[in-house]
Amino acid sequence: MPRLYPIRLYGDPVLRGKARPVADVKAPVTVPGFAPAPLSEVARTMLETMYDARGVGIAAPQVGLPVRMFVVAEYDDDEEEHEGQDRPLRSRVLRELVLINPVLEPVNRKKDHSYQEGCLSIPGIYEDGVARDRAVRVRYTDLDGNAQVIEAEDYLARVLQHEHDHLEGKLFLDRLPPRVMDDHRADLARMQRDARAYLRRLEGKG
Repeated sequence: MPRLYPIRLYGDPVLRGKARPVADVKAPVTVPGFAPAPLSEVARTMLETMYDARGVGIAAPQVGLPVRMFVVAEYDDDEEEHEGQDRPLRSRVLRELVLINPVLEPVNRKKDHSYQEGCLSIPGIYEDGVARDRAVRVRYTDLDGNAQVIEAEDYLARVLQHEHDHLEGKLFLDRLPPRVMDDHRADLARMQRDARAYLRRLEGKG
């Protein structure tokens, strides 16, 4: 099993499709470009990929696997973006979560705009003002096939909503005014070119 997956970039069609449910948590799955592997190994590699990119969460579509699963790490200073810091992220981890077939529901619909938001699939772009519910409940299946539920508020609630959006084919930029896209037009165009180039390589055409 490889240590890291390539992260799919803005412009990759897999980021815009609705992910399919995981039918059997014990069945192997195939990340494009890699050999079939147990879901538990894929989840671990997703976490390693997330740590390497200094993120707080990553969804399966972001590594090219269109299934309803994402992973999240809760840190002891989780309101920080951790960008450019030298201290290893693993030294800050309070817990790791693997959420399969998550169903998200709001607990507190009052909107929070107070955190800056970014995305591993849209590197280098961070924006304030993304409205998220202040508290959410997520029902999900774990890697052992057991039903679980988590309630979260503030920053962790934001992370869970962000990752759940990926399973619906939504990106955080979609929740901002169109002018924000205009502000980043050149960077987004570059990402689209890079996304197309990666897909050509994956198909053996690049």
